[in-house]
Amino acid sequence: AGRKLSSLPADLAAAVEGGRVTGDIVRRFAEMDASPLLRWLLRFRGFRERLLADDLFLAKLAMEMGVGMIAKTAAEYEKRRENFVKEIDIVIADVVMAIVADFMLVYLPAPTVSLQPPLARNAGLITSFFHNCPDNAFQIALAGRSFSLLQRLGAIVKNGAKLFAVGTGASLVGTGVTNALIKARKAVDKDLDDEIDDIPVVSTSIAYGIYMAVSSNLRYQILSGVIEQRMLEPVLHKHKLLLSALCFAVRTGNTFLGSLLWVDYARMVGVQKAEEEI
Repeated sequence: AGRKLSSLPADLAAAVEGGRVTGDIVRRFAEMDASPLLRWLLRFRGFRERLLADDLFLAKLAMEMGVGMIAKTAAEYEKRRENFVKEIDIVIADVVMAIVADFMLVYLPAPTVSLQPPLARNAGLITSFFHNCPDNAFQIALAGRSFSLLQRLGAIVKNGAKLFAVGTGASLVGTGVTNALIKARKAVDKDLDDEIDDIPVVSTSIAYGIYMAVSSNLRYQILSGVIEQRMLEPVLHKHKLLLSALCFAVRTGNTFLGSLLWVDYARMVGVQKAEEEI
């Protein structure tokens, strides 16, 4: 690749010396390092591990957040209609929380090139186990490394726990802000008391955390590790434009499916009510 070992980030250089990465990974790093934006992102290990595993990771992240923002805004408009502009502050709060959740849904289950240093020998058994699990249960292991079935199942549990925390936290902030804005509106306009109900903060947040940990976690792991990395990329790796278009289509379909599943799940557990027939 025409690079000195000392010019690489410390973790990547250690992985090269330890034989844990292939020459293709080093060449991919050299190519990305030529771009000012990618060079800046490569400074962060989380992005470095994901970009080296998938050179379209950034495009997929942009796709997901763009689709999510448009879909969430459209859903808010459909729900509010003539009140959309009047309630724009609530809409913005909901959309921002959705974008945060979308970012983590792409980031956490994405396949990675693991550049983590070895754990200390006195690390606990559970810590050591999850440290050696992949970030995506279905990702292709690099040459010289393999993952057991138990480690791949551990990846689902590990990311599920992270997504539960992200989903619950994002929903707590989102529903809390929304309820605060609703109360402020009711204080100004008494006619809204019977028109708008407060959102149950804790139950909605926990329900959303569970939904992200189970449904979203599994869907995005399969999407990234099976459909994209194992099915689309091996066939279309030389046709980046077509590959990007298919990834966009698949991710849009996944976002739509997730919206439908969330509504059904939220109604099933009682945090949302179906519209009563008039």
